[in-house]
Order: sequence, then structure tokens, then C-alpha cells
Amino acid sequence: MPFSQPAVIRSRRAVLPDGERPADVLIRDGRIEQVAAHGSLVVGDRELVDLGDTALLPGLVDTHVHVNEPGRTEWEGFATATRAAAAGGVTTIIDMPLNSIPPTTTVEGLAVKRKTAEGQAWVDLGFWGGAVPGNVADLEPLHRAGVFGFKSFLAPSGVDEFPHVEAADLEAALAEQARIGALAIIHAEDPAVLAAAPQQPGVHYRDFLASRPAGAETAAVAQLLDTARRTGARVHVLHVSSAAVLPLLRTARAEGVRVTAETCPHYLTLAAEQVPDGDTAFKCCPPIRDEANRDALWEALADGEFIAVVSDHSPSTPDLKLLPEYGGSGDFAAAWGGIASLQLGLPAIWTEARRRGHALSDVVRWMSAGPAELVGLTGTKGAIAAGCDADLIAFDPDGEFAVHAGELHHRNPVTPYAGRTLTGAVRTTWLRGRAVDAGAEPFGRQLTRPADSRPATAS
Repeated sequence: MPFSQPAVIRSRRAVLPDGERPADVLIRDGRIEQVAAHGSLVVGDRELVDLGDTALLPGLVDTHVHVNEPGRTEWEGFATATRAAAAGGVTTIIDMPLNSIPPTTTVEGLAVKRKTAEGQAWVDLGFWGGAVPGNVADLEPLHRAGVFGFKSFLAPSGVDEFPHVEAADLEAALAEQARIGALAIIHAEDPAVLAAAPQQPGVHYRDFLASRPAGAETAAVAQLLDTARRTGARVHVLHVSSAAVLPLLRTARAEGVRVTAETCPHYLTLAAEQVPDGDTAFKCCPPIRDEANRDALWEALADGEFIAVVSDHSPSTPDLKLLPEYGGSGDFAAAWGGIASLQLGLPAIWTEARRRGHALSDVVRWMSAGPAELVGLTGTKGAIAAGCDADLIAFDPDGEFAVHAGELHHRNPVTPYAGRTLTGAVRTTWLRGRAVDAGAEPFGRQLTRPADSRPATAS
């Protein structure tokens, strides 16, 4: 249950929608009832949590998480993923429709996913649907069942049960999603460009990077935008790794295309030049690119060109990553592509953001308010404001810690951040006014898409 009495959380560094300032936050029945001047609320018999100079942030909203359960629970699962999320200050996740078996491409598949997640979630949890070849008739029933939108791949996904869409499939899926008012989220890499790229297996990251050129993203985004223009669909480009797509997005928005985009902590904090030979913990698709590209992504983020920074947490077992320390070959071409980082996104981004002169309010906009807007949860999630769920984080912006993969809460001890020292420590996470405690029982709720959710916008 939430606090039995109305509670006040007090901080001299509360990050509110209008900026950072001292504040008292009054919580009643799991929601924020009032945000008042620091020290102004009479506590009386209310429970008081005084954070002092520790910052108070809204819980993060991560709209790009691969939980993988059921079917590949040995990769990850609802209990482990959501516990890692809570430890990292993430209070809402939206689960991707693939890597689980069955995938979330039918109402029946969604029902299996929901049943499996019952009683396991440490944070609030929603689900994406999938748009794959041949399931156009399933999209409206899934939409009515409350999925937050539909994911498609323009290149092979890596798992057979979730095939990618060809041009005709994409046209049909976007036309249907435009008709029903759904959001299309797209993994944008062009298979023809990928097929023409040099394919050199081995332990050298530069060879893997050459096999996933920036041109694959550019071509795929161009195709997506052309289809969105024809169909009128609202589209969102997932995990942008290449700054070369940004001019295409700017032009499309100026023409009235409803398009948003996201990027991820690993594209903003890691660089190709830093990847050691054989360290396949860094492998993801699209790939981590060079430092100059990373700087261009930061410029775009500062200019408001990305609506969200989200994890794309996509772990697997160590044997599938082919890591040498687990007896693997370190072959980037053959290893599973996915970054495990759900617990580390906030400190990873804050470490780099602070170095570049950004404020905590910027990080909240990118990782909390923006993702909430993307999926129609503004007014409920993503802000310290009256009426919102009391999803909050006590965050020490000066706290430093070394990352030890085996101490993280996600299921498998693999992450490219292992050995790094990050700045910014989550001290407490509250979900609907209740501190998430590993010694208690999970109390996360399953969410459905708000019926009146409006399209997100991006500047």
C-alpha cells in the first residue's frame, strides 16, 4: 500500500516541470496531491522524508525494454528486469513485442504475456504490439486491448518468430495504424544496404561496424518517411545511432509528417574507438558509432530533436554473446546483438550530460517527461506535478560508483559499462508513493494505452 497517512517528501533540489527548485511534495493514496514551497507544508502526523540536498526526480519512463519472458526467460524476465529498472530509478517500462515466445502479435499472445507478468513486476508495466507480415487484421484488436503501439523491423530482427516487413507489408501496416490512430515504432535499417556491406567475421569491432553502415539507417528512414507521407501514419524511429538521419527527420517534420525519434544511452556515452577487441558486450544493432557521430547526437538532443532517451535493454545469456571470459570466440559477427543497461541508463547519461554542461532538468525531460509523452502517459507519469502518480527518485547527483556486472539486478552479468565509474546514484525509488524494497513483494501494475492519448510532438 502507499503511505498509510499523507506523506511529504522534501528536497532542496526537486526537478519540477518548470525547473529545479526547493519543494515539498505531498502524497496521498499513491498520487501527488500538491507541490509546495520548501518547508511550507505542516507535517503533523504525516510521514516526512527530508532528502536535504539529495535531488528529487520523477521516476524514469523507459519505453524500450526487451523482457523476453515467456520463451526466453533465461535471457531476462519480468522479475529481474523490473527489479533492475527500480534500482536504476525507472518506474515505468513498456515491453517490446519480440524475443518472447509467443511474440505480442496477436491478442492471444498479449494475454500470455500479461498472465506471465502477474505478480512479478517491481515497476509499472505496459506492452507494445508487433506489426509483422500477415497480421494486419490483428492490429485493431491489439489496439483495443491496450497496447501502446506497434513495432516493426525493416531488416531481419534476429528471431524467426518476428519477421521483418517488406515495402508492401509496411504500407499496409501503416495504413491500418493511421486508420485506427495507433503509433508505429520502427527499427530502421535497410536490408539491401546491409547485404551489400562487407561481412568480415572476427574480434575487431571495426569490421562489425563496417557491416552495419550509417547508410542502412538513412535508406530505411527515407523509406519509412515516404510511406508515412502517403499513409498519414504517426511514426517513431527507434534507437537512432547515426546522426546522418537527422536532416531527413527535420525535413519530414517541416512538411507535416508526424515523426518522432529516440536515441539510447550507449550511443551517447560509448564510442567505437573505445570498444576492445572481442568485447561483444558492446554489440548492438544499429551499432555504436564513432566519437564525432556521438557529438552530433548530443547536439541534436540538446536541440530537442529526440523525444526520448531510452535503454533498448536487450540482454541474452553470456554464451550467446560469445564473450571470451565465458569461453566464447569474441566474434562480433556471430554474437547476439543487444546492450544490457536498464539499471545504468540514468547514471550513464548524467555522467556525460553533466560533463557537457547539461542540468538534471534536461535529463528528466529526455528520460522521463519525453517518453511519457511518446506513449500518452503525460499527466500520469513523467513529472512531479499534482495529479501524477507519486513515482519518484531520490538521486545523489554527486555519488560515484564503479560498475560491477555481477552486482546488477538484471539476470545475466553482462554489460558494456562493467569496470566504468559512473556519477549519480539512485538512493530510493518510490512507486506510487511506496518505496520499492527488494525484501518486500512486487507491487507494479500493468498499464494500458490511455483511450484519449494524443500524438506526441517533437520540436
